[in-house]
Amino acid sequence: MSEKKNKLHREANENDFEEGSLKRKLFIIIFGTNTPLGKLFDVVLLVLILVSVAAVMLETVDFIDEQFHTTLRVIEWVVTAFFTIEYIARIWIVRKPSVYIFSFLGIVDFLSILPTYLSMVLVGSQSFAILRALRLLRIFRIFKLVRFVSESRILGRALISSRHKITVFFFALVILVFILGSIMYLVEGPEAGFASIPLSIYWAIVTLTTVGFGDITPQTILGQFIASIVMLLGYSIIAIPTGIVGAEIYKEVDNSKNLDTHGIICTNCGNEDHRLKANYCHNCGKELTEEDSQH
Repeated sequence: MSEKKNKLHREANENDFEEGSLKRKLFIIIFGTNTPLGKLFDVVLLVLILVSVAAVMLETVDFIDEQFHTTLRVIEWVVTAFFTIEYIARIWIVRKPSVYIFSFLGIVDFLSILPTYLSMVLVGSQSFAILRALRLLRIFRIFKLVRFVSESRILGRALISSRHKITVFFFALVILVFILGSIMYLVEGPEAGFASIPLSIYWAIVTLTTVGFGDITPQTILGQFIASIVMLLGYSIIAIPTGIVGAEIYKEVDNSKNLDTHGIICTNCGNEDHRLKANYCHNCGKELTEEDSQH
């Protein structure tokens, strides 16, 4: 029974792309990084991302924007048009568009093209501040570079795996700065610049993170002693999240050795991280067939 069921699944998945169909050709170009067209597509995408991010940054320089405003706007529309076509193509190619649309990269792709189109609707001096904020959203395009760095997946998985430990550490840190801030408020008081507990907590955060702006400094001997302890404690605390994430990265690197190295990409959701000899996509559950191999 199971063999018959697997055969039916395999026959259905093999018909995802018809031989010579436009979907098949686009899939090979967009996802097939081992093909000449796939490599060319990635290079063009990489260049456009860098050009777009550079244009966004140059727009914030007044004298450059005054001289080259039209040029920067043309660049913006050309890049937006390309990214729009790419976004629509990715949605059209995958079998379940919602998986891509609500993924991290799908959201980044959407945010990267949204501001340009909204700027056509939200016009007028009353929305100028909103437009500036929307234009800054285009900087999200830099996250599209994640596609070109395979190690970013390892780092991403390591951060996700360590999120619970990091969360516990963060809340412990919050409790600590609340205590230290309250103590310094009682020890130093408003006369030394510690005018309130929130301001004292701000001092504790600045000191514990070894930033040390110096805008508020303890004046009493006891306060200076406590500040010294907080500074030394700060150096010790910095190593904790580094160790947590570092341990998870080591695990992910070790696990990545068992991942497929032949570029199997799921045609259903576009996921590339599959274990060697995997039969099903671990992200969406679709059976992996020859159609999912890069050509």
